[in-house]
Amino acid sequence: MIPIAKPIIGDAERKAVLNVLNSGMLVQGPKVKELEESFARYCGAKHAVAVSNGTTALHTALCAVGVKPGDDVITSPFTFVATANAILMAGARVVFADVDEETFTIDPVHVERKITDKTKALLPVDLYGLPADYAELKALIMHHNHAIKIIADACQAVGAQYDGELVGSIADVSAFSLYATKNIMCGEGGIVTTNNDAYAEHMRKFRHHGQNTQYSYEFLGYNYRMTDLHAAIAIEQLKNADAWTKKRQHNARLMSELLAGVSGITLPVVPAHSTHVFHQYTIRVRSGRDKLAAYLTEHGVGCKVFYPTPLHLEAHLRAGYNNGDFPVAERLCSEVLSIPIHPLVTEDDVRFIAKAVKEGMKRNL
Repeated sequence: MIPIAKPIIGDAERKAVLNVLNSGMLVQGPKVKELEESFARYCGAKHAVAVSNGTTALHTALCAVGVKPGDDVITSPFTFVATANAILMAGARVVFADVDEETFTIDPVHVERKITDKTKALLPVDLYGLPADYAELKALIMHHNHAIKIIADACQAVGAQYDGELVGSIADVSAFSLYATKNIMCGEGGIVTTNNDAYAEHMRKFRHHGQNTQYSYEFLGYNYRMTDLHAAIAIEQLKNADAWTKKRQHNARLMSELLAGVSGITLPVVPAHSTHVFHQYTIRVRSGRDKLAAYLTEHGVGCKVFYPTPLHLEAHLRAGYNNGDFPVAERLCSEVLSIPIHPLVTEDDVRFIAKAVKEGMKRNL
């Protein structure tokens, strides 16, 4: 079976973990600081703050810009539930806007329709590793309300670029995940980046119970600290980020060449102003998606649907929403299928996967 994702764990990661264990400094020590400095440099951001996972990164980012009960945050219904859950965790109201048909990222036209006096922030998602349309989102803010902040859910987009700028340096605050299946990982972990000194200071306190000085607490915070064990792994992973991204992009290009013209499927789109890091290579299957998925699984190709249900139809997020409110997101949920192109996938694997997709589609038709 060619898996849909597989962590790359080498001797460098193993040695780094052993060094931390031998040091006795296990939680938020020198390795966390080293990771933060390296990650900030990598993204071209002034600050990086390491936290325990991608969800806590989002929560930390939202609270840093001042999102509070009574505020609205606009985001996508076509994403992992953590995006919306973090808004609820901050006490704010989740406001959904539909996504673009080609890029799957939040549609600025629909965002504009949802902006009100209560809108505190926009939370676009760099879905599958493709940046949202930040220029258009910033233009909306300039037109409507300069106080609205942009928080990037960049959890799937380490190394992606928009107009030549790296994700992590574009939005007011950006949240990343280092979960085991991400492009770089440490098992569980997250990082928040910003160029704003005040936001960075707030986030460092927020992840440690709001502590200002030892046993003195400025505000309600949480235990969102990262361990040095996780940071040590992430430091080694970051060294390979560009090489692994190039392998993903190479595999994606080859896959698109091999699947070009196959009836019934639509291939990923990469706008000219963006680079895609292909956390997932996701096709659209206009009819028979689940049959194709079953065929691929039966023939040794791992595949997965990200995501089968739009968030506005999930029970705890459904208040005020109905079927048909976000037709693009709903349609995508019934059509998308991700197939493997991660760095451990060889060219022969890509050809095998493409052949299986073609054969499966012939059966569909």
